[in-house]
Amino acid sequence: MLRTVPVDGSPGSVAALADALAAALDGTGPVVRPVAADAPATPEPTGELPEGAAVLVSTSGSTGEPKHVVLTAAALTASAKATADRLGGPGRWVLPLPAEHVAGVQVIVRALLAGAPPEVQDVRDGFRPAGFARTTARLPHGARRYTSLVPTQLLRILHDGSAPLEALRGYAAVLVGGAALDAALREQALAAGVRVVTTYGMSETAGGCVYDGVPLDGVTVDIDVDGRILLGGPTVAAGYLGDAAATAESFVGGRFRTGDLGRLDDGRLTVLGRADDVVVTGGEKVAPAAVERVLSAQPGIADVCVVGVPDAEWGAVVAAAVVADENFRRDRAAAAVRAEIGRAAVPHRWLTVAEIPLRGIGKPDRAEVRRLLSATAATE
Repeated sequence: MLRTVPVDGSPGSVAALADALAAALDGTGPVVRPVAADAPATPEPTGELPEGAAVLVSTSGSTGEPKHVVLTAAALTASAKATADRLGGPGRWVLPLPAEHVAGVQVIVRALLAGAPPEVQDVRDGFRPAGFARTTARLPHGARRYTSLVPTQLLRILHDGSAPLEALRGYAAVLVGGAALDAALREQALAAGVRVVTTYGMSETAGGCVYDGVPLDGVTVDIDVDGRILLGGPTVAAGYLGDAAATAESFVGGRFRTGDLGRLDDGRLTVLGRADDVVVTGGEKVAPAAVERVLSAQPGIADVCVVGVPDAEWGAVVAAAVVADENFRRDRAAAAVRAEIGRAAVPHRWLTVAEIPLRGIGKPDRAEVRRLLSATAATE
């Protein structure tokens, strides 16, 4: 049996979801499907739910039709317990994320297992740093505090400063995921006294399962022959509801074959970017994430998104959209990329934007960035 629970970002709707999740986790309630209250109406997913299923999370569908990920109570619980162990014990959680995404679901599950529902920031009008500070103030004095943010939220709190930043400094750990956290923003947060923990994972692994490059207890990380990241262990989902072919392709031998490229150095994972984002330019392969890491460390660049765009001569070229100020110098940024990665990785096209277009839970909208840059003349 499947129960769809609409969530509109209000504390009341999240409380209803938390009640439904609690029942699903202990087996007394139906499988929960959280959805955004304002999402377009779609047919309810069909298929046979496996034994132990507790939550159905729909992916964003960025690479095609949305898939419906089946998460068991065992996978969700294993993830929440491993997180508590890694962070130093249970605590009180604040939820400033959309609760229909796996990251929001997991904040609720962690909080429930720790003995109290999360404090919920009302995000019906969007995320506001001041609202985050007010939500934090509702936590019991002296309680061990945890929260989960996307990079954009972290950036806004750091830029706001004052009460929101002071509130964030009081957290024992601030999990940051949903999109890549650039090195400059991470260093800025650490320098400000924020205990940032970068997370890597997805709906198919019950959320983040690799923290600061190190897998949670019980989680395995391997690199396939084609460079893709393989994730295994008790947090892996049961598959996709009603899609046996996609399940067989992505879930092999108890492991999930991600769409991301990675590298292991003494057991520590570095994510190199999406396999389908790789730009093949003049026969050379360039990982956009690697270029973004170099550019984000350059003076004057606050945010960046790198994509490949079609080119008559090279087949495709690297292109960069940047949020920049007066300290940005394109020649200096290009030289840094050339020195660290190679000439093929230097952007041929540049576009300065007020902000990087986003989708879902704070991920760059690469399709929109590609559209914008495709209309830009070569500027190398």
